[in-house]
Amino acid sequence: MKNVPPLQRHAIPPGTAALADHEALARQHLNDNAWAYFSGGAADEITLRANRTAWDTLVLQPRVLRPLAGGHTRTTLLGRTLEHPILLAPMAFQHLAHPDGEHASAFAAAALGAGLVLSTQASTPLEDVAQRFLADPAHGPLWFQLYLQHDRGFTRELVQRAEAAGYEALVLTVDAPTHGARDRERRALFHLPAGISAVNLAGLAPPPSAPLQPGESALFDRLLHHTPTWDDVQWLQSTTRLPVLLKGVLHPDDARQAAALGVAALVVSNHGGRTLDTAPATAHALAHIADAVQGALPLLVDGGIRRGTDVLKALALGASAVLIGRPALWGLAHAGAMGVAHVLRLLRDELEIAMALTGCATLAQATPALLQNHATGRMGI
Repeated sequence: MKNVPPLQRHAIPPGTAALADHEALARQHLNDNAWAYFSGGAADEITLRANRTAWDTLVLQPRVLRPLAGGHTRTTLLGRTLEHPILLAPMAFQHLAHPDGEHASAFAAAALGAGLVLSTQASTPLEDVAQRFLADPAHGPLWFQLYLQHDRGFTRELVQRAEAAGYEALVLTVDAPTHGARDRERRALFHLPAGISAVNLAGLAPPPSAPLQPGESALFDRLLHHTPTWDDVQWLQSTTRLPVLLKGVLHPDDARQAAALGVAALVVSNHGGRTLDTAPATAHALAHIADAVQGALPLLVDGGIRRGTDVLKALALGASAVLIGRPALWGLAHAGAMGVAHVLRLLRDELEIAMALTGCATLAQATPALLQNHATGRMGI
């Protein structure tokens, strides 16, 4: 492969048995600047914590004496067969976590048959990541996460680069017209070290701006003039041959509108608790979104997933697949590609165990009947 550097080799420390162990190891390797960026959420981090708690409040109901031989974790998504329903979420500036950055994540995801969603704000050129990922014949789906830029011409060129490089879908993030109030980052005086940047946005000129007049808002009278709307979603659909997914949908009405526009899928996400604090936990929102769209389009979900049981719960709530963010970064931070691969392997192994213990030979058998709400005691939530 041209222009693809060799990856560093690392060993997984003995006794690393769960994603929480990877988090503890990552904290030992990341400085305060990087830790604040990767681990923090918005404001008081209520949504950040709620994402995790929401999965815990759902109780799996075991079933016994069911035939399980020959079971598997395969599923279909956007016309492709996946070996398992776990994808890597888009995560910015991965060189901040490890020198191999996105190269390591791409190598690990491909080797484990996981899908990969590359961030617009990746610290590695999108072409190099695609080359690394697609070199493995067992690779899963390769998608490009997109932030619409104020310059439509630049956005169109970025989309064309993704198409030419072999990306199979665009994942448009719609829940971040502005940054959340990330107190942890501000307290740490977060900054990108020299040599790390959003390389795929190189050459993008800043939007024209005029001095603020008395009474004007830098947010409402400047920045938000360039944020996307539903019209921009339609424009994007018209300018690309790739399927378009929307990431960051939490309200049923938005889900219904997206379905009416013919988007390919939705990602139920609150940006990992990094935008609007006190927004709904994704496990709670997922059931309402699934009820709203009634199977009209596939759903994916992220946020707080730390166990294979969480993956199974997500599927029972109506998701076709899940995206994993921070846990992959924790593995990357202390063990490079091997760490990311170990995180993915742990989740898949735990998913298989959870399936067996709930009597599910296939993911199609993961229905709401598997679940019990811990708070109400009701079956099937």
